[in-house]
Amino acid sequence: MKAILKICGWGLLAALLACGNARQINGHSLNTALKSVSFIKEHLPVQQRVEFEMAYWALRKQIKDDKEFLQAIDGKSAHDLIASAKADFAKQKAAGIEEYAAYDNWDQMMSRQIDQRNLQESGAVDTRDKKGYPRVDYKLHSM
Repeated sequence: MKAILKICGWGLLAALLACGNARQINGHSLNTALKSVSFIKEHLPVQQRVEFEMAYWALRKQIKDDKEFLQAIDGKSAHDLIASAKADFAKQKAAGIEEYAAYDNWDQMMSRQIDQRNLQESGAVDTRDKKGYPRVDYKLHSM
């Protein structure tokens, strides 16, 4: 009986230690990285979600090799990833990369990205759907 309790205790301890890095990116594979990134993004404040997403994809754009990319993001938190993206932005801007030359700083680039996303979201709703037209798939049985 005592052996079973010890085994259960060690199993519970191992499970708790494995779940302790919920706010860090798991870089064991691309699939686990995407899952942990989406989990972290869901639990961030609204203002930081776009910034975190942009930082992730900016780093992905910079590092094409999957193994190297996974090593670069493994164990990083949202704050760490954003800080490295800000530093990379400063380097790219100083190097004169066209994509970054249009922005004065990281915050200006983020505000423009948020504005663009808001415009896309506001245009995503089709106004015809609100007028009560019948659904297209409603009368498929008569064809």
